[in-house]
Amino acid sequence: MRLDKEYWSSRYQNYTTGWDLGKVSPPLKAYIDQLENKNLKILIPGGGNSYEAEYLHLQGFKNVYVIDLALEPLHNLLQRNPTFPKSHLIQGDFFELQNNFGLILEQTFFCALPPNRRGDYAIKMAELLESQGKLCGLLFDTEFEKEGPPFGGSKLEYLTYFSPFFKIKILASSYNSIAPRKGKELFFIFIKN
Repeated sequence: MRLDKEYWSSRYQNYTTGWDLGKVSPPLKAYIDQLENKNLKILIPGGGNSYEAEYLHLQGFKNVYVIDLALEPLHNLLQRNPTFPKSHLIQGDFFELQNNFGLILEQTFFCALPPNRRGDYAIKMAELLESQGKLCGLLFDTEFEKEGPPFGGSKLEYLTYFSPFFKIKILASSYNSIAPRKGKELFFIFIKN
C-alpha cells in the first residue's frame, strides 16, 4: 500500500476518514487552553481537517501552520475559516519541510505513517523544533487487529524513537480521551534536548 498524496486525497474525497473527530481533540484542547503566548509558532503536521488549527486560530494564535499531503483537508479548513492565513496552509511532504517552530502538535499523523518511518519522524521533529521547543499530542497505546493506517504502538516503543532527541516530560495514559479511544491513547510532552 502506498500512503501517498493520491491515497490520502481519495480518503477525503470518499469520506473514509474514521480518525476525524469533527472537533478539536479534548486532550489537545485542554493543552491549548493553558498556552499564553499567542505569537508562538505552531505546526500541525499531517493536520487533516485540522480542528486544532481552527481552534488555535479562533483563540487568537497568529502563527499556526498546517502541512498535509492532501489538498482536500486544507481546503476544508479554509472553507470553515476564511480568515485563516492561506500562506500557513502547506500542501506537501512533512519530511521535506524546512522551517522552525516553538511547538508541534501531534494528532493522528504519527499513527498514519508506515512504522518504518517512525525513526525518521523523531529526527525530523527534532530538526523542526527550536531549542527547548515542544512536541506535544497523542499517540496510540494499543495494537490494531487490521493492518493500518492507523498503526498502533506502545509506550516502550515510542521511548526508543524519542529519547535520543527529547526530554520526556510526560508520556502517560490520557485521562480525557474521547470514549472510543479511552485507555488507548498516551498524552505526551517532549522537550527538544
